[in-house]
Order: sequence, then C-alpha cells, then structure tokens
Amino acid sequence: MTPEELLTLLQTHHQSVAAGLQEDEREEIATALRELRDAVADGRASRGARAIRRLRRALSSLPSEHPVSRALGGHRYAGSSSRGRELPPAAAVDTLLSLFEGPLPDPDPAADPDPERLLRQARERLLATPVLTEREHAELLAGGQAGTGLIRLSDPRSGPRYPRFQFRPGTLEPFPVVLRINELLRADVDPWGAADWWLGGNSWLQGVPAELLGTLPDEELELAAAELVEAD
Repeated sequence: MTPEELLTLLQTHHQSVAAGLQEDEREEIATALRELRDAVADGRASRGARAIRRLRRALSSLPSEHPVSRALGGHRYAGSSSRGRELPPAAAVDTLLSLFEGPLPDPDPAADPDPERLLRQARERLLATPVLTEREHAELLAGGQAGTGLIRLSDPRSGPRYPRFQFRPGTLEPFPVVLRINELLRADVDPWGAADWWLGGNSWLQGVPAELLGTLPDEELELAAAELVEAD
C-alpha cells in the first residue's frame, strides 16, 4: 500500500478513526501528518517514510475489525519498499491533516461501524484463544512468573488469562523470543495490541506469528515485530 493509498483510506474512514481513538492517539496521527507535510515540502522521501511508519503505529490502536485495520492487514508489517517511499501529493496530506486537527466529527452510523462494538468483538476474538488452565495459572503465580513480560488479558467473566501460545508445549516455560517481542510490542502497556499482533495474520511472515513459533527462525519473528515499532 502506497502512502497516497493510505491517506485515501484514512480520508474515507476518518470519522470512525477519530471516534475510535483517544485524544493523545488522534494527536499522534496529526503529528505524523505534520511531519509528512514537511517531508513533502522538502522533497525528502526518507523523512516521509519515517512519518508514514509513525502514522501506521498510531493506527495500530484501532480494533482489528475496523475497516482501516482490515485494509492494512499485513501491509503495516511489510518491510520498506520503493513504493512505500513515494511521497504523496501535498493536497492529500493537507486535506487529511485538516480533518484530524479540527474538532471531532459528528458520528454517522451509516458511514462506519461502531468503534466500541468493533473493540468488543476484537477482544472476544482474542479471549477465544487457548489459555492456561486454572491449575497452570495457579502454578504460574506460585512460581513468580506472572509479571515477567507475558501477555495477560483481562476477562471480565473469569479474570486474568495468559494465552497458551507464549509457553513451550506442555510446560510453563515461556519462549524467550516471545518475551523479547512482547517487550518490543510493550505488552505491559497494551496487552491487547500485543496479542492481536501474535494472533493476527501477517503477510510478511505468511502466517499467524503465534502459530510459527518453533518453526520459523526467531530472528524473522523479531524483525516482523520490530518493523511495527521502528522509530527511525
């Protein structure tokens, strides 16, 4: 997906994007767009690529069922390419920036899905993944491993849940690469976002990261995660 295509996608769904994010997350989008505007004005493709990465990171807070998330899909994890370094038209950047710098738009239920409903659906999907049994959960807590870089999802019906994929089969030993990637994805701050990365499709890896543990080199998994949070 080129930067221009991304901006067109955002303009189409800007109402539900703005409504589905916190104020600081909307400001992060505006900041990324301002950086992109400056890059376009200077004709600096590398600076523009950094701004686009920052924009995509800000959009990663959207539920996976949101139309923007679905359209991006694995594209947001793909490595840089010459197409990804194209600079979009200045007018497209200015138009989108004006939408995110202005007041929140009035919701249009017919235009976009309800962000809260999408968020609930996304969390229900993640909670459906296999988790530790009650006995395993108790053993994990007794062993003092509960707060050591693992994804913990809060289920209002049954309390904290630890997705099973994080551990070697038949044990309570976490995969070291899982702990490293969880740290990259800031699972302590955003466990749902980290879980969504592990349990969602990834076109670069050509599969679901959690299902590739033990079959794909750890370095490839880490590179795919690092691309999402790359700051340079």
